Amino acid sequence: MPNMETQNSNVSRAEEIKVLANEAFKAHKYGQAIDLYSQAIELNGDNAVYWANRAFAHSKLEEYGSAILDASKAGYYRRGAAYLAMGKFKDALKDFQQVKKICPNDPDASKKLKECEKAVMKLKFEEAIAVPESQRRSVADSIDFHSIGTSPSSSSMPTQVAIAPVAVAVVAAGAMLVGTAKPVVVVAVLMVVLVVLGAYLWGSCRGSGVFTKRGIMDLDVEPQYSGARIEGDIVTLDFVKKMMDDFKNQKCLHKRYAFQMVLQTREILQALPSLVDINVPEGKHFTVCGDVHGQFYDLLNIFELNGFPSEENPYLFNGDFVDRGSFSLEVILTLFAFKCMCPSAIYLSRGNHESKSMNKIYGFEGEVRSKLSETFVELFAEVFCCLPLAHVINGKVFVVHGGLFSVDGVKLSDIKAIDRFCEPPEEGLMCELLWSDPQPFPGRGPSKRGVGLSFGKDVTQRFLQDNNLDLVVRSHEVKDEGYEIEHDGKLITVFSAPNYCDQMGNKGAFIRFEAPDLKPNIVTFSAVPHPNVKPMAYANNFLRMPVIGETSTGMDVGAIVKRMTSFVHCFHFSIVSCSVTHVHAFRSSDSDYEPPVTKENAAITSGYLLCTYI
Repeated sequence: MPNMETQNSNVSRAEEIKVLANEAFKAHKYGQAIDLYSQAIELNGDNAVYWANRAFAHSKLEEYGSAILDASKAGYYRRGAAYLAMGKFKDALKDFQQVKKICPNDPDASKKLKECEKAVMKLKFEEAIAVPESQRRSVADSIDFHSIGTSPSSSSMPTQVAIAPVAVAVVAAGAMLVGTAKPVVVVAVLMVVLVVLGAYLWGSCRGSGVFTKRGIMDLDVEPQYSGARIEGDIVTLDFVKKMMDDFKNQKCLHKRYAFQMVLQTREILQALPSLVDINVPEGKHFTVCGDVHGQFYDLLNIFELNGFPSEENPYLFNGDFVDRGSFSLEVILTLFAFKCMCPSAIYLSRGNHESKSMNKIYGFEGEVRSKLSETFVELFAEVFCCLPLAHVINGKVFVVHGGLFSVDGVKLSDIKAIDRFCEPPEEGLMCELLWSDPQPFPGRGPSKRGVGLSFGKDVTQRFLQDNNLDLVVRSHEVKDEGYEIEHDGKLITVFSAPNYCDQMGNKGAFIRFEAPDLKPNIVTFSAVPHPNVKPMAYANNFLRMPVIGETSTGMDVGAIVKRMTSFVHCFHFSIVSCSVTHVHAFRSSDSDYEPPVTKENAAITSGYLLCTYI
């Protein structure tokens, strides 16, 4: 029958396209892979494998909204993983509970479920003990970096050592007065023990911050410390250069100076409006950089190519300074140092990753806790809430991290009036500034990320006309060449993290504007080497699950196929045949790609086995 022949032809053609899509995915060409999987779906939409693969490709581009839609067609696991990546732990928990029912013996499903349960329990605990916003005290207000190393407790003799001999002398004198009866001696000994123990605990409490301002009063700058030092309150270029050189050699900055820079930056940012106007004098230039994402060595390369920030060479870094890259602390302290050195030399705009929820998942919180302390985790969260949301250069170029709005008629004055001193909401102008993306067709559509929206060139044109602007510059999306010009040249995306997450193979870019015409001059650059610390090294557990211990060269191939087939059946895939030499497996981590599974090199990894290369 002709219909049957057509159907069989479509199925065969869909499989051919899927193979091409898989090759594009392996080459990290995720946009191309999505287009090809979409073609396969049009030909054979009943094959859940294509939906699952497209969901995974969307998640690689952080398009979690689209990933969830596709994953809903493919099974609970994929959708749960997308919810996890968005920090929607309660939704993820429901999906992994279903996965556990379907595959009760699967170790990865069990790990993911436990991570979700822990995250949800933590959220409930935090909600239960949360202090009302009106009563919440700023951690920054409890810190006085001037006092570090100057308090009485910074004496070279520990408190407990000084008190102990005094206690012994007092007790000894008492014993001499009342005699040396045995009970008195016993009591005296107990008194000495108790006094010394109390002195020890008291001294420890002071050292941990129980009786001081967040425990920093005892942070002496030790004589043996050889790193960068700030003399007084002034951050100088010499200090910044020394600090960057120390960071380059993986040395640490003393907490005393980290506190100073973060607190001084907070003070500077607090005084700024939510929309900052930048004036570039005629004959001068101005540089706009996109996402850096903790790639410190690529940040150094930007300065190598374009010079250090200064009044004569000013920069705007357009959000997403941290997360994913494992040198996020070095990046943010460097940017803050330049801000302290000369506020007009560098401008900083908030991105969607300058938020508690993203930092908790994508590594910055774990990195700060590991390299500094819990106090700094709270402090950075407060300072991020002070970052401006957008900038306008010479009244003509609008620069924002994400994009435009779900309604027309938004004026620059509306943006300036936003109360930004909070965590980003899930809707409204502030959310859309941080999260939205352009789309190639007119109008507005749902966000492929699940937050914000997609907007077309007509939306861009109306916004520019309403506000007498010429151009929108935004970041937020990785681009193969480091940039992309869209919407008839009225919108430019710039991304400054080359070879993003050590796997995307993209270039980085920055834009130089020359006044008065402000014609954009785009400079691209490639990634530079960095120490062997993988991206996401400090990320949440469910984004860096270890490989299950089943890697071998002599594993029974039949067992592998059986395991993979059970996964596929769990998630309602149709299996016609399974050739081991064409099956690929992936870690759940964003940054790791596993090689093809072969008879000679078989590896079952944690995360979802993509039994799609069949």
